[in-house]
Amino acid sequence: MNEDEIVKLVVTEVLQRLREEQAVKGEEVKMSQNGSPVIYCNYSNRHCHLSREAADALFGEGYELKIMKNLIQPGEFAAEEIITIVGPKGDTLPVRVLGPIRAKTQVEISRTDSFALKIKGVPVRESGDTAGTPGAVLVGPRGAYNLKEGVIIAWRHIHFTPQDAEFFGVKDKDMLKVRLKTQNRSLILENVLARVKATYALEMHIDTDEANAADAGQMTPVELVKG
Repeated sequence: MNEDEIVKLVVTEVLQRLREEQAVKGEEVKMSQNGSPVIYCNYSNRHCHLSREAADALFGEGYELKIMKNLIQPGEFAAEEIITIVGPKGDTLPVRVLGPIRAKTQVEISRTDSFALKIKGVPVRESGDTAGTPGAVLVGPRGAYNLKEGVIIAWRHIHFTPQDAEFFGVKDKDMLKVRLKTQNRSLILENVLARVKATYALEMHIDTDEANAADAGQMTPVELVKG
């Protein structure tokens, strides 16, 4: 057995053990029949992440978001709360709040949403990179919040744990090419950002425009394309 085969065997065994530990905790385990990890793609509808300041303005001081359902990424959840985003011409769309509270407010929409809201120049950005982006007014049941910047179209990306990244041979910030394997409109996507962190769970995220182009539902299997 050569060095590469030994490394692959060790990584596979580590991934298997980690997933067995997740199963004991009741977490969902997604692996192929041969025991290797499987990447699934989920699409995100428009949503927002709120800072403490924004949550206080929209819902009242010290308000705690109510969990509607937990998301695949550990510690993250879709909240029961829905707010309204108001564009510069008064056009509006409802936006789901995702928790928990974050350090700064960010609104993630699709290109189609930006047309509907008449917000010009919404860039495609990695989550958290909001400098110089357009703003909007957010309206909740207890008040409004003037978001001066923070409206983005999220860069399509895959969350990897360090172990999963090792298995697939990718590094943080790599740009990947992937195939969304759908029944009628399988699609190859380039410039897919790899995000690697120990607190992540293996999952790809796209927006609704991208999902519609591939006729992709939730939990669509993903294949990394070499080259």
